[in-house]
Amino acid sequence: MPHSPLDAHVQFDTHPAHASAVTATLTGPHHRTALALLATHGFETLDPHTMVLARLDHEEAYWADQAAQALNAEGITTEITPSLREAIAEEWTWANYPMPWCTRAEIREVSNEAQKIYDDIRHGRLLIHAHAEDGWTIVAVGTYRDSGKSVYLHGENHLRQVTDTFDSPTQAITAFEHTHGDALRSGPAPMTDTERQTAQARVALGSTGTTRAPSTPPIESVPAYDADPGDHDALLEDFLTENNDWEKYRTWDDNTTIANHESLTLRALIDHDAECRDMKWTIAAYESPVSERLWHATATATTPVEIVRTLLNSLASDYVWGAGPATGVSETEIAEATRPLTDAGWKQIVEGRWIRWEAPGEDAAGVQFDAFAAQKPNSPLPTWTVWGGNAVHQPTWALHFSPYTPAAVLQDLIFELAEGQGRRQVPAATTPRLAMLTPQAPAPAPPGQAPAAVSTQTR
Repeated sequence: MPHSPLDAHVQFDTHPAHASAVTATLTGPHHRTALALLATHGFETLDPHTMVLARLDHEEAYWADQAAQALNAEGITTEITPSLREAIAEEWTWANYPMPWCTRAEIREVSNEAQKIYDDIRHGRLLIHAHAEDGWTIVAVGTYRDSGKSVYLHGENHLRQVTDTFDSPTQAITAFEHTHGDALRSGPAPMTDTERQTAQARVALGSTGTTRAPSTPPIESVPAYDADPGDHDALLEDFLTENNDWEKYRTWDDNTTIANHESLTLRALIDHDAECRDMKWTIAAYESPVSERLWHATATATTPVEIVRTLLNSLASDYVWGAGPATGVSETEIAEATRPLTDAGWKQIVEGRWIRWEAPGEDAAGVQFDAFAAQKPNSPLPTWTVWGGNAVHQPTWALHFSPYTPAAVLQDLIFELAEGQGRRQVPAATTPRLAMLTPQAPAPAPPGQAPAAVSTQTR
């Protein structure tokens, strides 16, 4: 039986400061009923007439549309602004999603379960006892306060999952310590960049009146790893202009461009729509045009352009990547490749299978070598990770290299990291620099498979 209309009106709109969040403005005598109903759909109250939906998976537009339909079924009038309507209709997919077998609906199910876990932690329903770094992600153990059930959590943000359960906190913590040993840290892991962004979207929107246009911030010279990302598309054009033995061609997907060396044994793919920590560049080298892949590398969209330029220029040097059998990296080559970091006073840290070199002082940047991954040519884990900002498992930008990456390529890149300079806009004192999105570290393409173009728009 249809519900009687309620004297309430809800307008859904895009958030003015957060790329994917959605706001809801409630009016009418019965707006409190609408407020209570929206709370069941993940919206949170900013003030008596405003709510916001901010999620880890950036699927706010989809879930706002579902909430609007639910309100309509209850007899509440809703309005969706044109900008939000456009976002609802937009088709997109995660670039290099680590579970490519999932359908779009299944991806939403995975991320929605991750959102519930995040909300339970944030609201104190799930108490986290300890966490640890597990390769490229974070694992944790915690207990639900209401049921007493303890759980093992794997992953971060929209990929966090419950992978095991325990009868008691003691049993859970003991098993966790046995598995992760010295890597165990008490309490929850630090907030990820995505968690910080969603938290920022849940604060008051402030005045909507006219504000003075900000002045152009000044530019400062900084170490290469702390520079602004710059224009990667322009970098590709510059590289092709300077290297006539490379040729550009567009794929069937307008979002991607591939640059091929004339030998057809080296290629660079750029995703024009990649943002934040999406994979912007994919580099692959082959022994012959029809052979399996020798090695590959990826770089995020937030990587400073001068660091990517160094990588491309290194690829343009025949002596660096000349054809030949794939070989591992010896201890001597590791020492030689990382010598610029040692000379620049970077701190070397050995933790189990990982060797890290971290920038001195308060700067956050580093290079990590994974000895385990180096022995597994087909491993999805990177052998080398070069990063800047925060920590290796949740950096502002990152490059990943597979086993058999030529030592000369690494040495060129590491020298730029240690000695290079870049440019960065000086952030306003009252506006902290926002960290970037944190998609899970992607699994590289199987050996022998050329870099694939992304068929739909990526976030």
